[in-house]
Amino acid sequence: MAELNSKIPEGKIDEKWTHYKEHAKLVNPANKRKVEVIVVGTGLAGASAAATLAELGYKVKAYCFQDSPRRAHSIAAQGGINSAKNYKNDGDSVFRLFYDTIKGGDFRAREANVYRLADVSRNIIDQCVAQGVPFAREYGGLLDNRSFGGAQVSRTFYARGQTGQQLLLGAYQALERQIGLGNVTMYNRHEMVELVKIDGKARGIIARNLVTGKLERHFAHAVLLCTGGYGNVFYLSTNAMGSNVTAAWKAHKKGAYFANPCYTQIHPTCIPVSGDYQSKLTLMSESLRNDGRVWVPKTREDAKAIREGKKKAVDIKEEDRDYYLERKYPSFGNLCPRDIASRAAKEACDDGRGIVPSGLGVFLDFSAAIQRLGIDVVKARYGELFPMYQNITNENPLETPMKIYPAVHYTMGGLWVDYELMTSVEGLYALGEANFSDHGANRLGASALMQGLADGYFVIPYTIGNYLANEIFTKPIPTDHPAFLEAEKEARDRMNKFLTTKGKTSVEEFHKRLGKIMWEYCGMARTAEGLTKARKLIQELREEFYKDVRVLGEFDEFNPDLDKAGRVADFIELGELMVIDALNRNESCGGHFRTEYQIEGEAKRDDENYRYAAAWEFTTVGGDPVLHKEQLEFENVELQVRSYK
Repeated sequence: MAELNSKIPEGKIDEKWTHYKEHAKLVNPANKRKVEVIVVGTGLAGASAAATLAELGYKVKAYCFQDSPRRAHSIAAQGGINSAKNYKNDGDSVFRLFYDTIKGGDFRAREANVYRLADVSRNIIDQCVAQGVPFAREYGGLLDNRSFGGAQVSRTFYARGQTGQQLLLGAYQALERQIGLGNVTMYNRHEMVELVKIDGKARGIIARNLVTGKLERHFAHAVLLCTGGYGNVFYLSTNAMGSNVTAAWKAHKKGAYFANPCYTQIHPTCIPVSGDYQSKLTLMSESLRNDGRVWVPKTREDAKAIREGKKKAVDIKEEDRDYYLERKYPSFGNLCPRDIASRAAKEACDDGRGIVPSGLGVFLDFSAAIQRLGIDVVKARYGELFPMYQNITNENPLETPMKIYPAVHYTMGGLWVDYELMTSVEGLYALGEANFSDHGANRLGASALMQGLADGYFVIPYTIGNYLANEIFTKPIPTDHPAFLEAEKEARDRMNKFLTTKGKTSVEEFHKRLGKIMWEYCGMARTAEGLTKARKLIQELREEFYKDVRVLGEFDEFNPDLDKAGRVADFIELGELMVIDALNRNESCGGHFRTEYQIEGEAKRDDENYRYAAAWEFTTVGGDPVLHKEQLEFENVELQVRSYK
């Protein structure tokens, strides 16, 4: 078993990043012009990385499968971005943000990476303001903050309910400027379908032009994967429909370890599932829990009456309501972390007190805030979130409580990376949600935008130079090199197999069936028995998929059905790894809740046996992967029972 070298610098935690930057190798400006870098994905992490590396002088090629980087899923982030600025003078600091992030992740993240994230978070806000991001401001003109789950300070900067969109527009404009200057070559409507390795190093990709269907070979001295998370393995999630795991999974099958795949975040504040024909779930921002109070009726009788339409929320007297988050977690109340709030909602609904026809829903009530602040103030704080909810449900949340329920949202797992964000494949990096590095077993709200921009603007520009300094004399490798030809053949053969199967079942149907297996057995609660059954069901589904999938159309043409077949094939393989990882981790922590390991409904960690990041090495499809453990050391925070009571 190969040793996992995380390359954490020596020294005190608050000096590691400074020490690293002062001693990292550099590439001089003339040599940067000789170096080519591929960036796959142009959301917050990818756009910021591509723009910054191009500005430094590297030759950058960027790829996105949308028609424009502006459509990246980063735009969907609503509530805000964390930064340890302490503008509210309420006791925040870099260390407190670091501590909250480590604790929020249930002590399953690498200290050095998390401290660096908290440290550079302060730079992100200045960068974005300089780009023109219209953050909310107080009456005097200073930037405003609000609270988010898992913190007792206000450190979340926001732009009404569209923070992700505004931040992405800032990064997009920086990227477009570099495209205009000729420093970035942008490939829209291109999807990476294979990684090219030469002599053990990442040297390029095979990309499919999604408009013409042609396969293209692209060389680079280093490859950056900024392709987001894999939540759509569950079919129903808050992710954009196109979000997938394909780029990361192809890298995994070429030697990049996949870490902690079972750590899935279930967001507590989503619009409940409405029927069997739904293919997408809608997130309502966690920021709403600043003013919204979560409750269900105290009695099953009242809940049943609401489900049957015999009573409305307003008919339930105050003393007959169970504000269960405030009752169970008085210190944090409605702003306890997502994994805890989600499990509490499930517990209330499992008790028969759900308030939607399916039984899977709770109330998020703004009446107290409206009474305290006035309706205009509440409306102004959350921008278009209320109209969006009304457009979807035909109910006005300012007049009657929102109905919400947990749904798959974010994936803390991803490609294993070291302190430099390099995977276990030399020259291959993973940024943002595509890597595993900063959130442990549970991400705190408003930290995804923070990590994506930190990785792209402030980390990778330093760390990639340390590698590329040794690559400046590597001449561009012609794309008729045998490794490129072999990788292209792999991709072509795989896609042709889908086209020639001529089965009876659509790709969408297989994806939906996979999602049901994953949600049932590897969702909010898991058991050894259920996970063992799930692996068998996934293996049977994979076998049936390759025998009976029906993909229409031709290879060399616009064919979204063929594109989706490849993505679903990867999801099926990933689903099996997620189940294996969840079965291996005999503890409960963060988003991984094994019902066998709990204390009075709370997660029961096993620090003695599972204080490690699980990095899995691919062997064969359907075979047992090899586990590599990165032991996690906690020198700056004390391991303790994670409590928000």
